[in-house]
Formats: sequence, structure tokens, C-alpha cells
Amino acid sequence: MTHQAPKGGSQGRGAFTPARVGILALAVLTLVFIFENTRSTEIRLLVPIVTMPLWVALLSTAVLGGLCGAYLARRRRPK
Repeated sequence: MTHQAPKGGSQGRGAFTPARVGILALAVLTLVFIFENTRSTEIRLLVPIVTMPLWVALLSTAVLGGLCGAYLARRRRPK
């Protein structure tokens, strides 16, 4: 019998690689920062000025940044 490597490219490294732990820690710190800043603030959206909780502005900015990063990472992936 021969031993075959598992499919999927993980090669037995496990679920907690250093990169995944770093990303998880960064995500937790980002959420703590966002939810510690709960006061309302005025934000200028090009022309109008809106008042909203700061956590909403921070969370929406983080989500938009994550989506842009995921889009760019997907485009760079070799085919």
C-alpha cells in the first residue's frame, strides 16, 4: 500500500496556520476597536453631512476594505 497526500492542498498542516491565527487576531482587534467607539459623529459623504454612530462608519469601512482586498486577491490568483 502506498500513502497518498490528502487532497485540497492542506498537506496535513492543520486548521491553525500562523497566517490564519494572525488574520483571526487582526479581525478580533478590529471588532474590539469598532465596538468600543459607539458615540455618534458627523461624517461628510461627499456633499451631505450625516450623523451616525461611529461603529457603523468603522464597520462599513472595514467591510468595504475587506471586499476590495478579496476582489484584488482573487484577480491576482493564477488561472
